[in-house]
Amino acid sequence: MTALIDTRNLTKIYRLGDIAVKALDNVTLSIGAAEFTAIMGHSGSGKSTFMNILGCLDRPTSGQYLLEGKDVGNLSVKQLATIRNRRIGFVFQGYNLLRRTSALENVELPLIYSHIPAKERRTKSLEALEIVGLSGHEHHHSNQLSGGQQQRVAIARALVNNPSIILADEPTGNLDTRTSVEIMGVFRRLNSEHGIAVIIVTHEPDIAAFTRRHIVFRDGQVIEDRPNEPRIGG
Repeated sequence: MTALIDTRNLTKIYRLGDIAVKALDNVTLSIGAAEFTAIMGHSGSGKSTFMNILGCLDRPTSGQYLLEGKDVGNLSVKQLATIRNRRIGFVFQGYNLLRRTSALENVELPLIYSHIPAKERRTKSLEALEIVGLSGHEHHHSNQLSGGQQQRVAIARALVNNPSIILADEPTGNLDTRTSVEIMGVFRRLNSEHGIAVIIVTHEPDIAAFTRRHIVFRDGQVIEDRPNEPRIGG
């Protein structure tokens, strides 16, 4: 069976003047469809660089990245943008919602870029908000929502195009413990009930504990890759 994500000798080198910094060093691993995975490591370990490449936000210096069997290294900028819009959902620590814009309008954004008609956009966006538990909040603006509710809007926006993968970069970093548990419960349901692969970048063991696989980076290399019995509830 073809892996959803397959990286082969993935290397990323940044140049700072005459200094070469190897952010990733020959990373080879596969992630299957509907896996729930934590990418862990201290600051500077390479985990965020790895996430950026998986999200088609950056290209490796060498090596291959295959997404659903396709080598994305050979794709144009326009093709990569299409993949980001239709195959990958992004969730960030800071929510990245448009201010003075309703929850519904925020969720609709990826569908606008996909040229989906207005009526279908509304239907799909309302369904996504219902999945994350925000029915009845579609007309609330960001300043009328709690941090946890804003992150739920961001998750709804990430899943509205029915992606294969959701990439979440420190998604609970701005949230208290109780709300973090609730948000991880949303990710777990998306994974188990909707079959979406969820990859969480985190440095917090308590957050990684919700996932089924832990991949740990250090100095640009994978130093640990193991299954995990996920935490249930709070």
